[in-house]
Amino acid sequence: MNNNSRLIDVHQLSTDQLVALFSTLQAPTIEEMHGEYAASMLNQPNPLATLAGLSLTNPLLPWQSKAFRPVDQHTGRGYNTFLLGRKTIQLYPMHTLIAPSRFDGQPAYQLVYRYFHSLCGAINMVDEIRRLDDGRYLGIGTWGFNKKQCQIPYPFLLQGPHHGYRGDIGRSRRGFEVSSAQIPALT
Repeated sequence: MNNNSRLIDVHQLSTDQLVALFSTLQAPTIEEMHGEYAASMLNQPNPLATLAGLSLTNPLLPWQSKAFRPVDQHTGRGYNTFLLGRKTIQLYPMHTLIAPSRFDGQPAYQLVYRYFHSLCGAINMVDEIRRLDDGRYLGIGTWGFNKKQCQIPYPFLLQGPHHGYRGDIGRSRRGFEVSSAQIPALT
């Protein structure tokens, strides 16, 4: 853990600075990530990414959190929550594991959406998370259909947990296995 990370206001950092900070952090354990974590977008790499991020800050369906639970020592499950009126809804399930980061090859808590049928799975979304400090986690999301697209970092912040895990959602893809197609550093 970077002891100076508490002094850093990650909301003031550029995308490049956030990726550099990410490379100094350590992955949380599968067991550590349990519950719902409040989510917020950080500075995005370009105006188009900022515009795409508006889908997460849509006032009609604002993004609230990411949630996780361990399945065993090596994997977990999760989902995202959104607010629909006054009701919290769960969308975009993911499979979690510790695997090498596409940015520096070091371990990161990975969220592989393709494991399940969803819009995020269809666009090959993979998020990586590392511990910033107690209760704060820096995430870097990626998505796309080719190597270049999947190298664009979309930073976010998680804080918590603030709520318990609500329950599993989603239908898994039959026979799906995480590979270098989702996590390039897996060889």
